Amino acid sequence: MTVTNPDPGSSTSGAQILVVTSTSGGGGGGGGGGTPPPVCSVMSAGQGGSLNGFVPFPADNLWNKDISSAPVDPNSAAIINFIGGGIGLHPDFGAGQFNGSIIGIPYLVVGSAQGPVSINLTDFADESDPGPMPIPVTAPIEGDPNPSGDQHVLVLDNSNCWLYELYNASHNTTSWSAASTTVWDLAADEQRPYTWTSADAAGLPIFPGLARYDEVAAGQINHALRFTLQASRAAFVPPASHWAANSTNTFAAPMGMRLRLKSSFDIYGFSAANQVILAALKKYGMIMADNGSSMYISGAPNDRWNNGDLHNLGSVTTSDFEVIEMNPIYTAANAPTGSAPAIASFTATSQSVSAGTPVTLSWSVTEASYLIVSPDVGAARGTSVAVTPTQSTTYWLYGTNAFGRTTATINVTVH
Repeated sequence: MTVTNPDPGSSTSGAQILVVTSTSGGGGGGGGGGTPPPVCSVMSAGQGGSLNGFVPFPADNLWNKDISSAPVDPNSAAIINFIGGGIGLHPDFGAGQFNGSIIGIPYLVVGSAQGPVSINLTDFADESDPGPMPIPVTAPIEGDPNPSGDQHVLVLDNSNCWLYELYNASHNTTSWSAASTTVWDLAADEQRPYTWTSADAAGLPIFPGLARYDEVAAGQINHALRFTLQASRAAFVPPASHWAANSTNTFAAPMGMRLRLKSSFDIYGFSAANQVILAALKKYGMIMADNGSSMYISGAPNDRWNNGDLHNLGSVTTSDFEVIEMNPIYTAANAPTGSAPAIASFTATSQSVSAGTPVTLSWSVTEASYLIVSPDVGAARGTSVAVTPTQSTTYWLYGTNAFGRTTATINVTVH
């Protein structure tokens, strides 16, 4: 066994780290080991499938936090002025197509029948989660049927409770290529490693910040929304973990900055659908997640959206918002560091087998937020998983937390 532990640095942080202590179990399509939480099973499989009331991540997650009474940042007025107080909200989602592409960021819900698919990492492999992932090559890509821009791919697994996100994705007949890949545990408060990117520039998950038609139709959005601004500085605010600075201005937004629609703003002249969106912006706000057109809010495409009605949100301007107090703000000078997970063991029931013989891989890991076994398995729960290698294989175990990643390997020879 080989174990690699990155230099944890010297600073400390109060971030929550989860300890992997669950017991072993079998693996399903794309998510091996352990018993997945039952909460995700209510999600309907299919493109744009309804979550049927399920909200990703625990109630105390920052995406799901009620910030309606949170204090205003002392620099709020200056930041709003820097953004441009007269810029209107722009719903970057809707029905049909615009310039030959769907409007919004699509997603797919898969179940246990979807097997793991190989992922080839390109630009950001050192800050990505390796495959395989249960993402069929038929999964929708942002910009379909003429993919362009960030080409995100978002897939939720309702049988194993994982969210998979790809950036700059493309595929052939059997596998995917992507510049960046991220796995999120839908049932846990996972913090991306500090200073790491994700499929989004801020190091955030994308899916939890989308406005979805099923939520609006149900009358309530129970989470913050994702939005973009033209300028950002080299800093981030939790739950973000990464910056992509294009400005040195003191009042440019750090990634993760949250805007809240002012409580005094009258939403009752808007349609019922738009009132749901605006009410969420008062209660949960919207989180800055990437550089882009200012005040663009993200959502999933759906042919039931009324594009003309969504356009009415443009009368809500930046000056109708306030910046929620940002504390802490992390920069290169104070980004948290600490200890990556510890892998005490990574073993196989046999390291020399004939083709088609099942092998159980087992591990002992502490201080990991999530685990991945590659190849053949993917994101894993528990402390063991069964594999059936058809050729000699080196299996990798990846343990990740807010401070980095630790790896271990074991070879299984097939004869």
